Amino acid sequence: MASSFGLAHADRRSLSKMNITYADKVFLMLDYPALRALAEIIRRGSFEAAAHALAITPSAISQRIRGLEDRSGAVLIDRGPPVRGTEAGLRLAAHLDQVRLLESTLTGGFHPAQPPVIRIAMNADSLATWAMTPLTAAPGLIDLVIDDQDHALDLLRNGQVAAALTSDSRPITGCDSIPLGRMRYRATATPEFAERHFPDGPDAGSLSCAPALNFNSKDGLQDRWIRQMTGRRIAQPLQRIPSSQAFAEATRLGLGWGMNPEAMIAEDLTMGRLIDLAPERPLDVPLYWQIARISTDALEPLTRAIREAARISLRF
Repeated sequence: MASSFGLAHADRRSLSKMNITYADKVFLMLDYPALRALAEIIRRGSFEAAAHALAITPSAISQRIRGLEDRSGAVLIDRGPPVRGTEAGLRLAAHLDQVRLLESTLTGGFHPAQPPVIRIAMNADSLATWAMTPLTAAPGLIDLVIDDQDHALDLLRNGQVAAALTSDSRPITGCDSIPLGRMRYRATATPEFAERHFPDGPDAGSLSCAPALNFNSKDGLQDRWIRQMTGRRIAQPLQRIPSSQAFAEATRLGLGWGMNPEAMIAEDLTMGRLIDLAPERPLDVPLYWQIARISTDALEPLTRAIREAARISLRF
């Protein structure tokens, strides 16, 4: 009964963009088993795994999803392969997670067998350097979405996460923005790479020819540093390495130059394995913890831990 109450009275904004009628919204909110089935499929990546987790048959879980889709008039699961949630399905699953989190605070805790799921967007570099430890303070199960700090806010804006680590200070509607500090990046390469590609130091000409490391298509750090150095945008040969640790290792192996978190490569600089291409021109990225106000109280322990870790690790 508590779940139905929470679903009926929780914040409805996360459903407002899905073209579902008000009557359907109310019905969906009250259909807790079907919403839970949806969330499990998205989280586990298959109907079979979700059915096993819920101790029901694959046929039963398929019926629940078909019922939800019929009532909402929207496709909630992309059957794939791979199986994944549509934008509408992700919003509904996030809404359910939010309700579970709120209910855990109303009851003074949660049952160990069914803790709330807390979906957070965070950039890989923060996770690899300073932000993993504070996650132990989360009052539930963590579902991390790894996204660039310049783009994580979109997930919060779309209602797909409860909080996000972002470089944008502007709070979106219904959220609070907490400044954490600045994460410092250094343009680094091996001495051999620098001697071969930047004999006179990095400039527009050499930067257009030297292989640059790139995390993914959203990674704008190298471009940002180049504009800071040269005042212009320059196309570079790219080596794509979508892992913070592997990115740093690729730099050590001489695959290219790249913007590495100072904390991750400090020892390499000290030992001479890497050199700073422009010691006087680091790139500082401001970070903010943006959190949905409806989740503020429930996530207070996590927010406190994030702020403390940032105070120790980031620059001000």
